[in-house]
Amino acid sequence: MKKSIVFLALFISFFTQAQQNVGFRQAPFISPIINEDNSVTFKLKAPYSKEVVVRGDWEANNGVGKMEKGTDGIWTYTSPALPSDLYMYSFLVDSVRTLDPANAFSYRDVGNLFSIMIVGKGNGDKYSVNEVPHGTVEKVWYQSKEYKTERRLTVYTPASYKSGTTKYPVLYLLHGSGGDEEAWITLGRTAQIMDNLIAEGKIEPMIVVMPNGNESKQAAPGETKENYAYRPSMSQFLPNFADGSYERAFPEIVNFIDTRYKTKAQKSQRAVAGLSMGGFHSLSISANHPDLFDYVGLFSPGTPVGRANLPNVPEFQNWEAKFLKQKEQGLKLYWIACGKTDFLYENLHKQMKIFDSVKLPYTYVESTRGHIWSNWRTYMLQFTPLLFKK
Repeated sequence: MKKSIVFLALFISFFTQAQQNVGFRQAPFISPIINEDNSVTFKLKAPYSKEVVVRGDWEANNGVGKMEKGTDGIWTYTSPALPSDLYMYSFLVDSVRTLDPANAFSYRDVGNLFSIMIVGKGNGDKYSVNEVPHGTVEKVWYQSKEYKTERRLTVYTPASYKSGTTKYPVLYLLHGSGGDEEAWITLGRTAQIMDNLIAEGKIEPMIVVMPNGNESKQAAPGETKENYAYRPSMSQFLPNFADGSYERAFPEIVNFIDTRYKTKAQKSQRAVAGLSMGGFHSLSISANHPDLFDYVGLFSPGTPVGRANLPNVPEFQNWEAKFLKQKEQGLKLYWIACGKTDFLYENLHKQMKIFDSVKLPYTYVESTRGHIWSNWRTYMLQFTPLLFKK
């Protein structure tokens, strides 16, 4: 009997210590609350605070909501009805930024964490997990001869990939400045978009490869040999930024994917697309390797126009000749999209005049708003159904 009591006491002690977060308590309220009309109610308990503001990436009221304090010390704000989307937000508590402590879900965007939520009844449903067959997401390391080290990329394979010998087309999807191989799969909701669109028959089943586009870094912050000494940063502040090596080295990524995965290893079965810096990479990689991709997508892209600081290397020279060769080798789709208030809008339109001068055919889609994930996820919904049509 004594042995049983001692064992039970030791078990309880071990179990208690093993649960590091034993002090966790569910919040006495829910935040955020998605209301029936797609308005959203936020709550925060801060009884001693003088001012609390919620700031998010929705368009209404510039994403700012001044919260009202109740007698119970709980601050509340209800937004106007919001378009269906995934939103990031945080609280400013007496000017100190904080996540929503009642919301367990957050993402990192460059060096900042944001609480997240999905408002449904539209695009947000495409960014949600639904009862459809699910693909697989894996983080894969490959040996780079260009960089003389291992580098990491994220790969999505569709649900049907698991069985059979069917080969698949490949979309190479590139992140923006401050991003890495985790950006598109988290903030971009790539796996959910692909699962849902494939299940609806709107897109061809495809492999999606999301490489790390930072020349001097192996992988996302915390995942390199530097461990936690590498802090998130905008890419332009990292060593070797835009030195032409990523363009030069990109074929080794394509070769690695074609070797490891069941791919249709033809130009007609490959696409490259990206946002912002990844849009510049998509433009320059496809121009420097016109034999690799039949489909190109530029989402709010950086362009050679306005980039006087590009180094004098072969990858960034003779642009018009490269665009002309790209056109001559054939393209099935060159797709460009940008928001009207995007800070890259003006330079993009100058770049399109250069495309016009060499008669490079392209499709241009203009949306509202600016340089935001809401646009880039929407562009994915518009771009991917155009790919690899038989």
